Amino acid sequence: MKTSFTTLGCPSWDLDTIIKQGSRMGFDGVDFRGLQDEIDVTQLPAFTTDIGTTRAKFADAGLHVCGISSSLKVCDASMTAQNVAEAERTIPVAATLGCETIRVFGGGDAAHHSHVEMADIGQQTMLRVLDLPGAKQFRWVFETHDHWMRSADCRLLLERVTAPEFGALWDMGHTSRVGGEDPADTLTALGDRVYYLHVKDAIHDASHEHAMDDGWRYVPPGTGQLPIARALQLLQAQGYDGYVMFEHEKRWHGELEEPEEIFPRFLQWFRGLGL
Repeated sequence: MKTSFTTLGCPSWDLDTIIKQGSRMGFDGVDFRGLQDEIDVTQLPAFTTDIGTTRAKFADAGLHVCGISSSLKVCDASMTAQNVAEAERTIPVAATLGCETIRVFGGGDAAHHSHVEMADIGQQTMLRVLDLPGAKQFRWVFETHDHWMRSADCRLLLERVTAPEFGALWDMGHTSRVGGEDPADTLTALGDRVYYLHVKDAIHDASHEHAMDDGWRYVPPGTGQLPIARALQLLQAQGYDGYVMFEHEKRWHGELEEPEEIFPRFLQWFRGLGL
């Protein structure tokens, strides 16, 4: 398995710092979910007019852009035009940088639609996206997030979009903490359609000042209550050899550790698993 980090974890770093630090620490890749003040990197010169320079910097550092985390919500019918437009912007960026994975959300209007209905919408959206020029050179992964944290619901979308380019991004924390699932049950449902991983740990501590609405708060990997190590072991046994992306959400939770501290700690923990 290969290691990567999300730019959510280092919201103050500029592009050069991301490349320098990621390479120095020993990561294999970086996943872009924003850069400093801009959440959509396809709007930035470093990923448009100056993308050739950006590509060269990553190549020189031996660091791979392993993912671009978009804001597409494919199961939301009101966002179809917006989804297609963002996909059209993201495809040439990902292609130029040699990135093979593009993240999307499921999303949808759960107040007015069932998961079956939302999965039907997601099918239509993804068929449009996959029909775009250049789209099929990537893996499009939808995250176990928002309304899609139960693997049985995720399976509805996977069964409808059978194209090999489409699969799941397993956020192990979400399915365990929010979905209440055992990793073995999640993996049974998602099967060989797990193409990408998000890893983070948490502890239930409702009295803590930084606890989230559900009483949980994030802690360094391996110090919490989530079965992330066992989930990784199960995936290894299944033959997964892709990226393990450390999703440190400092952009959304400013109280979390600085990347200079927590990124090396993640690498130490992960390497200690011997995977």
